[in-house]
Formats: sequence, structure tokens, C-alpha cells
Amino acid sequence: MASVAITVAMVAAQFSDVGLNTLVKAATTNGMSKFVFIVYSNALALCFLLPSTFLYHRKVVPPPISRSIIGRIFLSSVLSCAVQTLMYTGIQLSSPTLSSAMLDLVPAFTFILAIVSRMENLDLKLRSSQAKAIGTVVSITGALIVTLYKGLPVTPQPLPEKPLSWVLLSSQHSNWLLGGFLLSIASFCNSLVIVVQFWVLKDYPAEFMVTTICCSFVVVLSAIVALIAEGASVAWILRPDMELVAIFYSAIFQVSIRSVVLAWASRKKGPIYVAMFNPLGMVIAIGMGVIFLSETLYLGSMIGAGIIGIGFYSVMWGLAQEEKMVNEKEENQKKNMQSSTTPLLQNKSLDV
Repeated sequence: MASVAITVAMVAAQFSDVGLNTLVKAATTNGMSKFVFIVYSNALALCFLLPSTFLYHRKVVPPPISRSIIGRIFLSSVLSCAVQTLMYTGIQLSSPTLSSAMLDLVPAFTFILAIVSRMENLDLKLRSSQAKAIGTVVSITGALIVTLYKGLPVTPQPLPEKPLSWVLLSSQHSNWLLGGFLLSIASFCNSLVIVVQFWVLKDYPAEFMVTTICCSFVVVLSAIVALIAEGASVAWILRPDMELVAIFYSAIFQVSIRSVVLAWASRKKGPIYVAMFNPLGMVIAIGMGVIFLSETLYLGSMIGAGIIGIGFYSVMWGLAQEEKMVNEKEENQKKNMQSSTTPLLQNKSLDV
């Protein structure tokens, strides 16, 4: 039952990701500063996290926190701030669909980092390890196809109304490449966040506390970045339009709820399990991009999405097999312990 709840929560988190990316794209197109957006969304999220953490830990006392844990959380905060800055810049230069495509690289990066850091074991003699390795490579292939190959348009393409739009298309092509590069770096940093977060929660299993402390660090770090990038400009003045909607959406659903859910899932299932749900965002993003942003659906996107799905289920099957093996091993150990504690004369009778 717990596995089903984690799966449902992870799928909901992917819908939240794509929804936020779409809102950010619309808001930044209208002139919203991405740097200011990060500050306001995290500051507002902190206003929700602080009372929630206090209420939760009134009944569940958190374990004592050490300097080592604080240092790890700060490292996670630096990486998280970098992810948000790079991600929103990449979305502004490209599209939410491309951001979801590049996030499909997160499972591959996370898989490699988890093996290097010895959080995951890789034994190619086992089918489960083979499935994870092959699925990771397949996911990377699918993400590259979506990014580099468009193919024939499946949905009608909007015609340009003015000759000037052809000039804009050429400039958008270069922005698309730069946006893809920034999004790829953000994906790698995102994988680092997942691994570091698991490292924190392994020794300090308190999702609310970790998320709240991390968010407070991000507020300070993002404010410094925003002051350097924007200064004391009008960019800090919020307008009651799509900017405000994006900030509230990010604060409540993304930074607050999603962060706690991902931390909980990471502690329960591990970093690779959390990372492998990113390809699902690709399929969601394609649908939302076509429906809400009138983006053109290309054959390459459909082929890439199908390949990503195959890689996703391959890795998930491998993880399920490993979990099954661990459970069987634990059951056998329990049986052996019970048999070893059984009295030797329990089933024997004495002759009188």
C-alpha cells in the first residue's frame, strides 16, 4: 500500500513540474524576472513550511541535528538554487517541452552518481542490474531524439502573420540551443540534489525539517543572486497577473508540497526511484504544450517519448526485482533466526 501511495505522489509531482514550467514560460514571456521569481516563490514557501514543520513535530520530535547534517543541507541548497536558476533561464530561452525532455537525463546522471557514491550496487550478472543499465541508456537515447530530431509535424503548424516573425524564428533557434545547454546542466545539478538529499535523509530521517532548512538557505542564496542580477530595479515590483499566479503555484505545490514528497520518496525508495519518474514529465509536457501553448507536435517527440517509456519501465522493473530479492533475503534470515532459537529437545520425548 505504501508503494502505491509513493507512486501516485510521484506521478502527481510530475504534473506539478510541467504545470509550473508552463506558467513560468508564460510569465517570463510577459517580462517577469526569473531571479526575482525564485526569491519570492521560496520566501512564500518558507511561510508555509515553517508552521507546517512546527505543527508536525509537536507530536513527532525530530532527532538532534549535527553540523555535518547542516553542511549537507547547505550543499543541497546551493545545488537547488543553481537548478532553479538554470532551469527557468533555459525554459525562458526554449520551451517547457524541451525542459521536460532534458530532465529525462536526470535518471542517467543519478544512476551514475549513485553507483560512484556506492548508494547503489551494479552487478551485471543479475537481470535486475542489466535492466537498470539498459533502461538508463534507452532513456538517454529517447531524450536525445526528442531534443535533436523533430521529424514531420503531426499537428498543424501556425503560419507566421508578419515577415518579421521569420527573423524571430532564426533568433529563437539559437536561443533553443542555449536553452537546451542550460537545461542539461540543470539536469546534472538536479541529480546531485537527489543524491545529496538521500545522503542527508539516510542519517537524518526528518523530511519536514530538511526541506524547511533547505528552503531558508535557498531564500538567502537566491536573494543574493537576484540583487546582483537585477539590483534595485522595478523587477521586484509584482504585477497582479500571471506573475502572481506562478509565484503562488510554485510556493505551494512545487517548493512546499513537492519537495517534502520527493524527500519522503527518496528516503523510502532511494534516489534512482525518484529520478526515474522524470521521463513521465516528457509525455505530460508534450500534451500540455500542444493544448495550452499551441506548440507543434512532431514525430520525433512521439518516437522519443515511446523510447523513454521503454527505458523507464525497464529501470522500474529492475528496481522492483531488487526490492523483491531484498525482501526474500530478509524473510530467509528471519526464518533462520527462528529455527536457531528453537530448543533442541522441543520435538523429542523422554522415555521413562
